[in-house]
Amino acid sequence: MMAEPLVSVVIPVYNMELFLEETVRSVLASSYPAIEVILMDDGSTDGSYALAQKLAAHPQVKAYTQANSGVCRARNHAISLASGKYILPVDADDLISEKFIRDAVCILEADTQVKAVACRGRFFGAKNADWKLPEFSLPLLARKNMLPASCLFRRDDWVRVGGYCEEIIAREDWEFWISVLKDGGKVVRLPQIGLHYRVRNHSKRVSDRKLKRHVIEVLNRRHPEFFERELGGPLRYNRSWSRVINFFDRLVSPRKITIAPSFRAMASFIYSLPERFDKEGVSIYKGRNELKEFEVDGKKLIVKSYKIPSFFNRVVYSFFRLPKAVRAYRYACDFRVKGIGSPEPVGYYVTGRLFLMHRSFFVSVKSDCPYTYRDFAKRTFERRDEILDAIAKTTARMHECGYLHRDYSAGNILFDDDKPQITVEVIDLNRMSLRKVGLDAGCENFNRLPGSKDMLQRMAESYAVARGFDKQTCVDKIVNL
Repeated sequence: MMAEPLVSVVIPVYNMELFLEETVRSVLASSYPAIEVILMDDGSTDGSYALAQKLAAHPQVKAYTQANSGVCRARNHAISLASGKYILPVDADDLISEKFIRDAVCILEADTQVKAVACRGRFFGAKNADWKLPEFSLPLLARKNMLPASCLFRRDDWVRVGGYCEEIIAREDWEFWISVLKDGGKVVRLPQIGLHYRVRNHSKRVSDRKLKRHVIEVLNRRHPEFFERELGGPLRYNRSWSRVINFFDRLVSPRKITIAPSFRAMASFIYSLPERFDKEGVSIYKGRNELKEFEVDGKKLIVKSYKIPSFFNRVVYSFFRLPKAVRAYRYACDFRVKGIGSPEPVGYYVTGRLFLMHRSFFVSVKSDCPYTYRDFAKRTFERRDEILDAIAKTTARMHECGYLHRDYSAGNILFDDDKPQITVEVIDLNRMSLRKVGLDAGCENFNRLPGSKDMLQRMAESYAVARGFDKQTCVDKIVNL
């Protein structure tokens, strides 16, 4: 007979000396035998930790303490020490029923698509009534905290989402359930009352109501793509009106967001780009436009924020021409499909204001190429001729595909000479002309690349061979510009 999976019941404790023993005894009275109880004292100033140590005399109970850091860190700390396949958070003044854990484990074991098992609840203490919660749905979860903290879930899901958010100081279970469920999964609510929620006049549930703005700000920053999908934009202070407010806001301030399929996991980053760009990242260039470097999910990204256009250009980019970020993204995608080197595009974000395009951001993976064409003026490269050949061939490939780079300058050509085959990448692609690129226009495209006569001659000859042009003609046009 297979052993029953272990359930870790985690109980954060802060000044709960009056209620903790009753809570622990309700857990130990469970009809499900394979449980461990982890008590995590959060720097209590009463006798809570001493009581927790006394309760830890029971073989299924363990007691730990930490400096006061809040319920999220206490839960995360407790779960990090847990051994169970399943986790059940319980507040230190609540009670659970005898059958709750057993029935919940049966459901999770039977269906891997179930992410959380809740139960009916009842208030007791300062309020005595059934805790009436609506049926679960993602649109409703986007507007309200509709699941209790005490649901049984898989420890693997806690690992997957990075645990409880330690930044949020109220409604932390709401943020956690969004993290776990926003990308799919079922929620099952047991028909019986399994949770008895103690209501006290000064309980955290009451004090949390004063932190509404803080909660909404954190939720919007951490899950912008979720609220965009479910509410058409951010969660608003008047939560029930969020979808209506967002509908009219999008009419006045339209925006466009695209994320490359292989980078869907970075949706939260892309959807919060304007706020993140203004507050985070390392600036690596600031002029008319600004470039910042970010690290997201272990990948280094470059975000280019384009200067806000003049009113005339805002009209042009809104109705007659694609914004620069959109063009940069599309050309980068096309380049890579056609074998022209360019950093991998991640996505773009274009904001609107008063019916017109306002700001735009283009995101790409940071190139592995450590050098630009400018570096020829700073150092000597042993493989100089190979590098020049590779640049000329990349240029030829770009022209053969009908792309004429209107800003083909020394800073927009990257290369790496550490591999057997020279890598060349072209950047700053928003200024591109799509046309048939003939001999004259192709040679003229080299006119912003400085270099000695023999450097330019080398590129001219390689370019001519790649395109099937006469070598001397290309040399004359490129070297003698």
